[in-house]
This record gives sequence, C-alpha cells and structure tokens, in this order.
Amino acid sequence: MVDVNDSRGDDPTVAEHRGDDSHRGAFGEFGGATAGLIERTFREKIIIVALQEPGVPFEEITEGLDELERLVDTAGADVVDRVVQRRTHPDPATFIGRGKAREIHDLAEALDVDTVVFDADLSPAQQFNLERIFGRSALDRTAVILDIFAQNATTLEGRAQVELAQLRYRLPRLRGRGLQLSQQGGGIGTRGPGETQLEVDRRRIQRRLTKLERELEALRLRRQNQRKARRRSRFHTVAIVGYTNAGKSTLLNRLTGSGVLVEDRLFATLDATTRRLQLPGGETVLLSDTVGFIRKLPHSLVEAFMSTLEEVSEADLLVHLVDASASDPEAQMAAVHLVLGEIGAGEVPELIVFNKADRGTGVARLVREHPGSVAISATTGEGVDTLLSVIGDRLRSMLDMVELFIPYERGDVMASVHREGEVLVEIHEDEGTRVRARLDEASRQLLGEYVVGDRR
Repeated sequence: MVDVNDSRGDDPTVAEHRGDDSHRGAFGEFGGATAGLIERTFREKIIIVALQEPGVPFEEITEGLDELERLVDTAGADVVDRVVQRRTHPDPATFIGRGKAREIHDLAEALDVDTVVFDADLSPAQQFNLERIFGRSALDRTAVILDIFAQNATTLEGRAQVELAQLRYRLPRLRGRGLQLSQQGGGIGTRGPGETQLEVDRRRIQRRLTKLERELEALRLRRQNQRKARRRSRFHTVAIVGYTNAGKSTLLNRLTGSGVLVEDRLFATLDATTRRLQLPGGETVLLSDTVGFIRKLPHSLVEAFMSTLEEVSEADLLVHLVDASASDPEAQMAAVHLVLGEIGAGEVPELIVFNKADRGTGVARLVREHPGSVAISATTGEGVDTLLSVIGDRLRSMLDMVELFIPYERGDVMASVHREGEVLVEIHEDEGTRVRARLDEASRQLLGEYVVGDRR
C-alpha cells in the first residue's frame, strides 16, 4: 500500500508513545541487545517512508523506494508497506510531521512492524522524536547501507573502514537516561551524580575512532607504496567503476579469471581487487574492481573508504560499467559521476560500457546516445573482445607522439619500441629507421638517445 497524504499541520496535542515496553527491533532506544543496525536473528518487518516535496515527480519517489526496498532485503528484512508523505519541506522535529508519524505508529501496530526506515537522512533529533512516537526503531537510508557494508566487509581494511563509518554515524545519536546511568563518586566533593554513562560511551567511541583512523592511515600509506611500485612497473592501471550490482565483479572474473565473489545483490563485494590483464595488442595492464556506488551514498562511507577509492582517482582509465537493463541507467550514471567528483576522480578518462546487453532491449539506443561507448554481456562474453580492443586503443591514445631514429644494427631497440608503445610510422633511410610512435614518459626516458622529435 502506498499512502499519500498532504500535510495539514501537526497536532501538538497528540500523545506520544513513551515506549515503556521496548518493541523487538534493531537500533536505538527501542532496539534489542544486538550491536547491529538491523536484527538478523529473524526477518524484521519494515515500513519504508519517503517525503515528496513540491516539484519532485512521484515516479522519482517510487524509484527511490524501490531501491530502498532492495537495500532492506539485502540487509535481511522484509518490507511490508510503504508510506509517502507530501510536504512543502521536512519537519525539523519529526521529518514527516507529528500527525503523520502517529498514523505510521498505528499502521506499525496493526502490521506488527519492527522498524520504520526512511528514504532520507534523519538528524539525531528527528530519529529520537520518531522513535518516541513509533515505540520502535526508526532508521534512515544511511543506517541500512552501513548495515549492509558491515555484513559484507571481509578484509581487515574493509572491516575497519565500515566500523569507522558506523561509529561516526552513531556518535551523535548516543542517548543517556539521566541519573539512572550516572556513576557515583567517592570521597569529599565527589558525592552525587558523577560522570554519566553517556559521557563514558562517547569517550570510548572517540578513543576507538582515533585508533581506527590511525590504522587506516597506516593502510593508506601501504597502498600508496603499492601504487608507487605499480608505477615503477610501468603498467597502465584501469579501474572498473559503476553502480552497485552493475556486474563489475562478473566482468573482472570474465577478463582475468580472478574468482571474485559474484552475487545478484547490492554491495556483494566491498574490497578492491587488482589483477593483471593482457590486452590484444600485447600490453599488460592492472585491472581493479572497486566498491559499487549508489544514489545518496553516505558521505561517511566515502570518507571511510577513501584509501580504497584512491585506486580510482589514480587510475589511467576508468571503465564505467552501466547496467543497461536498469529502469533508469542515466540516473545511475549520474550518481556514479557525483561520487567520482567527490573523490577527485572526475577528470580521469572514462570509457562507458553498457553491461547486460543480453537482458536489456535499449542497449543500441544507449550506445548511440553515448558515442565511443561499448555494449557487452559480462555473463555470456558478448562484446568483451571489442571492449579489450577499445581499452587498448584508449590507453595508447593517451601516450605522447615521439619521433626516433634507430640504427639498423640496433634491432633490440626497435623491438623495445614495438613492445613499449604504439608504432605509427616507420620510414627506412640509408643508415637506419625513422619511427613515429606513442610512448609513455618512462619509455621516452629509456630511449632518450634515439629521440629526435617529441610532440607532447
């Protein structure tokens, strides 16, 4: 059921549910003892809620709720109803208005719902007020995404990144319960309420945050050293980016046989994987799979995963994989470009690749609308050979034009030019061969004594 009501003002006389009996559920004052955001010892029943402001098409709201429902399912819960509230602007205290919140409370009681999830970010005050009215947990979109990341993080770095983002999310949402959690001091001048449990918890989280930030900084420096080693190897780096569940891991497996986990669900893989790939022209590149993006990707996650996402910003070429069978591929592409800009990768050369050509019917139209793009099916292998050829062409086109004169007796140098770059012209003269080729900076320096012209 989709319930759409116009806001007619809040009723300040509505009595709030005070939550004397905690409802089973996940996070917050009304949650259980679990440390997670969504309880997975059973399939929670969830109501999802969206706010429609003037000028926002209802189709856009519906698409957002569809995606939120997939997120909830991935997190391990079931959506049993939807609510859409029309308002001119979010209510500062309850986001949707107190009257509408009471309606959702009654609906949650009737459906025996555990948690209410909003397709937006709630402030700590809004979350607190809504939970007091609902008598059960109120979560926002960020909380659900954090929960999914927590489930899927497997490496040491991934777990640390997710924990850092979760603690940053939880810190402003800590709630004390007054004197009942106070610690009594002993001795003259210290009697009475002392440090509250809230203050103890906040200080403990701050210490943990500092420790995680130090650990991730050390991992970031290690990644930097690894990237320096790759640059010394003179291999080009290609990063696969795209919306979550676009098929990035499937493509990496298809191209390199890496055996990365592939599942038809959101954020199935979080950890960056890098493998060597041989292109048809003989060049070897380093191909990396990265975490998927999504609309309204929490800023705290972007910050926490910055060391991993630097693989994207420092790549020579981005293979932007797009699910051609999605209901709105253009919106997904826009979401990816937004995150790329946020991490400093907006200027990295991009090759758009429309995946799942075997499922969608509008692939040809998308390729026409995006000149230079490629259509493939990572599952069946259709179009993959073309993709590899285009990647090689794009990488070679980034190299600078160099003119060299190589004596005939230095056949080893000529072989090196063919191996290191793209030879465009060979002119045989009396004493040697004049060559025009595309070479990278390292190759130009290596062959510097034979360079007679440099067109950078």
